[in-house]
Amino acid sequence: MSRTTRTPGKERTPLKDRVPGGTDGRRMLLIGFIDKCGTGLWSTAMALYFTYVAGLGLGQVGLLIGMSGAAGIAGAPLGGRLADRFPLVRVIVGAQLLRAAALLALLTTDHYLLLILFSAAGALPDRAANVLTKLYAARVAGPDRVRYQAVNRTASNLGWTLGGLGAAAALAVGSTTAFQLLLVGDALSCLVMAALTLRCAEPPSPTVSRIAASSACTAPTPAAKPSNPWRDRGFLSFTAGEAVFFLHDSILQVALPLWIVHATDAPVGLAPLLLVVNSALVVLFQVPLSRFGATTDAARRLLLPLAGLFVVGTLAVGVSALGGRTLATGALITAAVVLTFAEMIHTIASWEISVALAPDDAQGAYLGVHGLAQATQRFAGPLLMTGLVSAGPLAWPVLGAALVATAAAQNRLVRRRLPEPSLSVAKVTVSEH
Repeated sequence: MSRTTRTPGKERTPLKDRVPGGTDGRRMLLIGFIDKCGTGLWSTAMALYFTYVAGLGLGQVGLLIGMSGAAGIAGAPLGGRLADRFPLVRVIVGAQLLRAAALLALLTTDHYLLLILFSAAGALPDRAANVLTKLYAARVAGPDRVRYQAVNRTASNLGWTLGGLGAAAALAVGSTTAFQLLLVGDALSCLVMAALTLRCAEPPSPTVSRIAASSACTAPTPAAKPSNPWRDRGFLSFTAGEAVFFLHDSILQVALPLWIVHATDAPVGLAPLLLVVNSALVVLFQVPLSRFGATTDAARRLLLPLAGLFVVGTLAVGVSALGGRTLATGALITAAVVLTFAEMIHTIASWEISVALAPDDAQGAYLGVHGLAQATQRFAGPLLMTGLVSAGPLAWPVLGAALVATAAAQNRLVRRRLPEPSLSVAKVTVSEH
């Protein structure tokens, strides 16, 4: 019997080798997946828990969520600062344990002020976790960090979808016990993540690596004062622009559902389907698209198509209000698809550029400040989208123009900060096999 031979160079890369970062990188992806499973369980039912279990009124629920969101804004820079001063793995574990404790504390009371306090205490490490995991990925994945982030987003969306399905099943029961189990499930996911994170090795710090590389050929020099992102006007301007770009989250999650109900003839049931489309597209295309942002220059060039996608997406939302069920449905599906691709393109560009602009001696602090963009958007974005929906169809082209102007400003700023053909990492080819 003859034995089939493989042509050299044609073997498929094992799945485990397609994920950058080695064993710790894969373990952190699993942690991110578990994180989103738990978050999908709780965040979907949070407002209903406070309404039906804690007995709060609509205004009280809105104020509680808003205040906890405002407190969470401080989580990103605080987490980044701690990561520059302490071992990153320990900081991540601490954030996960604090999240679990804050969630479980909600079960112990229905006192309004305590609910606000516990929610705010949970929002701080929750927002910090985004920056800390991003920082870990940047250190452990090295030159493949863009692809790593793409795989991470894919895993996160799968986790979020599974968590949302679990929440839907519990909400169908609608009992107090069902709501409480969702909260406990999120808390348990944090404890599982902490246990898994303890098994991860501490990634090398950029500063330590740089000092080790130069110590053999240079004499020791006095340590310079670390860079301060709060005094870096260019980076602060970049972060402000990022907050504008992150509005795609609020457009998809807040504006479109409200717009469907108040301004179009589209069926109300279209709203959750658009979110399903969003998650499915991210799972399918985030990793393949990552190769277009494998270097800093390539990531900067993505700002041009990003501007075009924002224009098409916002105009499609405005067109959906012109009348007719068919037109509205088609325009809204188009908007959701286009804005999802804008979300993916922005994620790629934002990830690479933010890491490239952060100095080695203060990478955590810089990425923490950059995390303010998304945290601020989560707080202010829904308010802005509510006003935009009230303003009517003409507000959408105005928003599109603002996003285009922001893209042009970001492009100039990044090109000025990185004047040479700058690669934050060595140029790599991202394989899709």
